[in-house]
Amino acid sequence: MESGLIALAAAIVMSITSIGPAISQGKAASTALEGMARQPEATGNLRTTMILALGFMESLTIYGLLIAIMLLGKM
Repeated sequence: MESGLIALAAAIVMSITSIGPAISQGKAASTALEGMARQPEATGNLRTTMILALGFMESLTIYGLLIAIMLLGKM
Protein backbone atom coordinates (compact mmCIF):
# COMPACT_ATOMS: atom_id res chain seq x y z
CA MET A 1 0.00 0.00 0.00
CA GLU A 2 2.80 2.39 0.89
CA SER A 3 4.63 1.85 -2.41
CA GLY A 4 1.43 2.61 -4.30
CA LEU A 5 1.05 5.93 -2.51
CA ILE A 6 4.68 6.81 -3.21
CA ALA A 7 4.18 6.03 -6.91
CA LEU A 8 1.03 8.15 -6.96
CA ALA A 9 2.89 11.02 -5.27
CA ALA A 10 5.68 10.79 -7.86
CA ALA A 11 3.12 10.87 -10.68
CA ILE A 12 1.40 13.92 -9.20
CA VAL A 13 4.73 15.72 -8.72
CA MET A 14 5.75 15.07 -12.32
CA SER A 15 2.40 16.13 -13.74
CA ILE A 16 2.27 19.39 -11.81
CA THR A 17 5.91 20.26 -12.44
CA SER A 18 5.49 19.55 -16.15
CA ILE A 19 2.19 21.29 -16.80
CA GLY A 20 2.95 24.49 -14.87
CA PRO A 21 6.22 25.41 -16.58
CA ALA A 22 4.90 24.30 -19.99
CA ILE A 23 2.02 26.76 -19.77
CA SER A 24 4.35 29.46 -18.47
CA GLN A 25 6.89 28.88 -21.22
CA GLY A 26 4.22 29.15 -23.89
CA LYS A 27 2.90 32.37 -22.40
CA ALA A 28 6.41 33.86 -22.02
CA ALA A 29 7.41 32.96 -25.58
CA SER A 30 4.22 34.35 -27.10
CA THR A 31 4.49 37.57 -25.12
CA ALA A 32 8.17 38.00 -26.05
CA LEU A 33 7.45 37.40 -29.73
CA GLU A 34 4.60 39.89 -29.59
CA GLY A 35 6.95 42.44 -28.02
CA MET A 36 9.58 41.77 -30.70
CA ALA A 37 6.97 42.29 -33.41
CA ARG A 38 5.83 45.59 -31.89
CA GLN A 39 9.32 46.95 -31.17
CA PRO A 40 11.95 45.34 -33.42
CA GLU A 41 14.70 47.51 -31.93
CA ALA A 42 14.25 45.82 -28.54
CA THR A 43 14.63 42.31 -29.95
CA GLY A 44 18.07 41.68 -28.41
CA ASN A 45 17.00 42.61 -24.88
CA LEU A 46 13.73 40.71 -25.13
CA ARG A 47 15.43 37.58 -26.46
CA THR A 48 18.03 37.59 -23.69
CA THR A 49 15.42 38.08 -21.00
CA MET A 50 13.16 35.42 -22.51
CA ILE A 51 15.93 32.81 -22.69
CA LEU A 52 16.88 33.51 -19.07
CA ALA A 53 13.26 33.21 -17.94
CA LEU A 54 12.79 29.98 -19.91
CA GLY A 55 15.88 28.55 -18.21
CA PHE A 56 14.44 29.33 -14.77
CA MET A 57 11.12 27.73 -15.72
CA GLU A 58 12.90 24.64 -17.01
CA SER A 59 14.83 24.35 -13.75
CA LEU A 60 11.51 24.01 -11.91
CA THR A 61 10.70 20.99 -14.06
CA ILE A 62 14.09 19.46 -13.31
CA TYR A 63 13.56 19.98 -9.57
CA GLY A 64 10.23 18.16 -9.87
CA LEU A 65 11.96 15.31 -11.68
CA LEU A 66 14.55 15.05 -8.92
CA ILE A 67 11.84 14.94 -6.26
CA ALA A 68 10.01 12.22 -8.19
CA ILE A 69 13.21 10.19 -8.51
CA MET A 70 13.86 10.54 -4.77
CA LEU A 71 10.29 9.43 -4.04
CA LEU A 72 10.65 6.40 -6.30
CA GLY A 73 13.94 5.57 -4.60
CA LYS A 74 12.00 5.06 -1.35
CA MET A 75 9.91 2.25 -2.88
